Amino acid sequence: MTITPFETALYEKLYGFFAGNGFVLLPDKKQFRKITDTGFQNVIFTVSTYEEEIWLEVNFGIRHEQIEQMAQQFLNNMRDFWPDTNTLVISIGKYNDARYFRYKVHNDIDLEDVCEEIKDFLEHQGFLFMQQSETLAALHKILNEKPSKPCKYVYNQVHRYYKGVIAARLINADNFLDLADSYRFFLTKIGATAEEQHAYERLLSYLLYHSIN
Repeated sequence: MTITPFETALYEKLYGFFAGNGFVLLPDKKQFRKITDTGFQNVIFTVSTYEEEIWLEVNFGIRHEQIEQMAQQFLNNMRDFWPDTNTLVISIGKYNDARYFRYKVHNDIDLEDVCEEIKDFLEHQGFLFMQQSETLAALHKILNEKPSKPCKYVYNQVHRYYKGVIAARLINADNFLDLADSYRFFLTKIGATAEEQHAYERLLSYLLYHSIN
């Protein structure tokens, strides 16, 4: 994958900061990633180039390996992408309830300022959120606390239902069966395909009748 001069400059300015926090640069995946006991944390950069300015969106999140190993067997993602899927991911803008926020860069001074803003956000909010979201108990709460509402930390709500019910089963949540029924209803309500609904039923069968230890 091509790395633009802007991306090279961006990564160079942020490299020391991320390295100091245990992250490594994966330029082909346009992210910094930190391996954890349960999966990984990552910060992803998406660049859009326009005639007079560059827009930068920054997403951050975590992967819980056990959840993803189960979920990806039943989702329609290409197998090549399975090892890189996030369990939670959200943009800095959306996290701050500014859904369509992008950093705007016109020159080198802007880039310096943007990098400082990114580092400040991660130091005071982003890193802490990722650390606190890594456990199954935390993920169960994030994904399942309000089953009738969209989860802001997952872009694809179909995937949220799959991963939410897995998290509930893995911690043997008392409301696992209620969640399973609720998510079956919401899959239909949001227009999930017949294939997605069938895969969800296969997932439930797996969770109900196979050992998860």
